[in-house]
Amino acid sequence: SKMATTFIRVSPTLTLRLKFAASNFQRQTINNCRSLSTSPKLYREYYFNDKHDPNESKFDKVLIANRGEIACRVIQSCRRLGIKSVAVHSEVDSNAKHVKLADEAVCIGPAASAQSYLRMDRILEAVKATGAQAVHPGYGFLSENTEFAAKLAENGVAFIGPNSKAIQAMGDKIMSKKIANEAKVNCIPGFDGVVTDPDHAVKLANDIGYPVMVKASAGGGGKGMRVAWNDQETRDAYRLSKGEAASSFGDDRLLIEKYIDNPRHIEVQVLCDQHGNGIYCNERECSIQRRNQKVIEEAPSTFVDPAMRIAMGEQAVSLAKAVGYSSAGTVEFLVDSQKNFYFLEMNTRLQVEHPITECITGVDLVHQMLRSAKGHKLLLTQDDIGVNGWSFECRVYAEDPTKNFGLPSVGRLNRYIEPEGLERVRCDSGIREGSEISIYYDAMICKLVTWGNTRQEALDTMTDALDRYVIRGVTHNIPLLRDIVTEERFVSGNISTNYLPEVYPEGFQGKTLSQTESYNLAAIACCVHVKDEIRQRSFTNELRMAGQQTTHIRKDPILDRNPLEFTEQRVWNLNASIGDHYIEAKVTHKSDFFEVVVGGEKFKVANNFNLTNPIIDTDVNGHDLCLQFISHRGNGDVKLQYLGTVFRVNVLNTHVADMLQYMPEKVEIDTSTVVMAPMPGLVKSVAVEVGQQVAEGMEVCVLEAMKMQNSLVAAKDGIIKKVCFKAGDTVGEEDVIIELE
Repeated sequence: SKMATTFIRVSPTLTLRLKFAASNFQRQTINNCRSLSTSPKLYREYYFNDKHDPNESKFDKVLIANRGEIACRVIQSCRRLGIKSVAVHSEVDSNAKHVKLADEAVCIGPAASAQSYLRMDRILEAVKATGAQAVHPGYGFLSENTEFAAKLAENGVAFIGPNSKAIQAMGDKIMSKKIANEAKVNCIPGFDGVVTDPDHAVKLANDIGYPVMVKASAGGGGKGMRVAWNDQETRDAYRLSKGEAASSFGDDRLLIEKYIDNPRHIEVQVLCDQHGNGIYCNERECSIQRRNQKVIEEAPSTFVDPAMRIAMGEQAVSLAKAVGYSSAGTVEFLVDSQKNFYFLEMNTRLQVEHPITECITGVDLVHQMLRSAKGHKLLLTQDDIGVNGWSFECRVYAEDPTKNFGLPSVGRLNRYIEPEGLERVRCDSGIREGSEISIYYDAMICKLVTWGNTRQEALDTMTDALDRYVIRGVTHNIPLLRDIVTEERFVSGNISTNYLPEVYPEGFQGKTLSQTESYNLAAIACCVHVKDEIRQRSFTNELRMAGQQTTHIRKDPILDRNPLEFTEQRVWNLNASIGDHYIEAKVTHKSDFFEVVVGGEKFKVANNFNLTNPIIDTDVNGHDLCLQFISHRGNGDVKLQYLGTVFRVNVLNTHVADMLQYMPEKVEIDTSTVVMAPMPGLVKSVAVEVGQQVAEGMEVCVLEAMKMQNSLVAAKDGIIKKVCFKAGDTVGEEDVIIELE
């Protein structure tokens, strides 16, 4: 189908793009997110409990003041309900998925969030230009900004969320703690005011007692949060958290409270209307975190029994009603080993992990937010909310999990296939094949969600989905996610917020293979090597095939056969190496399978896959095995993604492998004299100059990536020889920022 695009000049900084598309193009686009498409069957599957009056009034047009997957998610509910949608976007997001899904799109500024998605004036211009009746803020950016909600109200535009007073009361962490204390809600000991400077932070930390948590008063998502165990760490936490808070939320106020060591992080979803009604939609377990950001969530929690669920839920609803809350919101608690729970904060917005609540309750939370903002009463009662099965969400990020459990990665997705062909799998994403992951925004690729009748069933589905999720062009965290969902402690439900450092004390370095798994990997790699050799020797669409006689090609008088005819090889003697582990292998090519002998063990591998498909879904000795084929290079390197981790298996014919002993060893480069960027980002500050003496561990610069600030330090004592970048410069991964003599 064809699509016509009209551009209308609205202001020097604002361009309105109206897109008129054929209905079949719209259906094709929306099907990129199959799980939330307009299909009635799929709607009934996911939202079987979404009570509403089909004749009730609704908005005609809604603007989504956000980007990425959450913008797509809101657009999909709007489209299903027949509500027109307006997307806003920065210049670098002009081709983004949410822009293509929306009925209209408005460019609101340059790439930096502070000049686009955080610009209230430009978003208000877009609202006026498009005639939108309501604004959905998503999460992050302006979603918990009181001033933004108030300005919309002044202009007669509905804010799809709570009123500005409730946002101010609950969105501000300092004020919310005061209200919670007054409401007799268990709270974490701490200082309820604003921390004024580093010295004030140190004094408060000593009064409260270490360890303490320094965190932003506004916002959430793990940004602007640091744990401190001593005075120096408190000063560093104050400085870095203040910078992150200003960058992410436009509000650099900080609070400080006692850090509860080794807790669980459990939150309760609440849903309220403007008529004083409120219910809770069960809890979500969010304890798997790195740097205070959630990695894997599940609903319900293995730790919460029915009595505890009722107690937490009633307390959450009571707190929401105390501030006249309406719309969807989340009350977060820290829970100790004795099942004592303490109020942490309330997020006055839709949470990232809301899909798992939708899966076990059947409620479309976005739809209920739209209904509440329109003034309709909540038709759902507490008795309507049950626990239907189990659901998991894995946050798939463009980041390297081997670097501090995840440092951002940037690049273009040159191959991208979501595992939506599996039953009970939902992919909430804001990207497509060809999308660019940049340094300006959050590194999330997708929220991969699975559902099952039991916890183990949902986990098994998640394992299959991660194995079949194809991502090329950026480093991603699927290796870590895949390892966690099959790890013994996680499977048993024995988790806490310290799970990652406890299970991976040396950091995550990829899947550790057993001998059987190593042999499986080597067997498949050898089969890939053999299949590639056979493919290279074949003459596609030619008569000159092995054993086939032709009359128009003259035979070689010496060889007595056709010049291009070859004798098909059936047996390969190979040498496979995985790291420092060398394995002898023998491959025999049968008609429909390979017989592989690896390390003295025999494997029968089905010959049912081809090297043009990234998924190798085969059978090994009668057992299903799923891998991903990455590449096969001329030097024998076969890259396969197995059990989530990408392994390089070097496969060589035996006579070639014998020559490796004559190859010179590669000299390791000394990196202790340089400070390199661990990820692409923006140099926020440089603390040293040429000729300055520095000590080991001293901060030399701060690098900002995906709105997180990272302190880089000197690896040894020395004198600064060269400063290669200045504050404000962008750097790539492994760029040398500072050199030491």
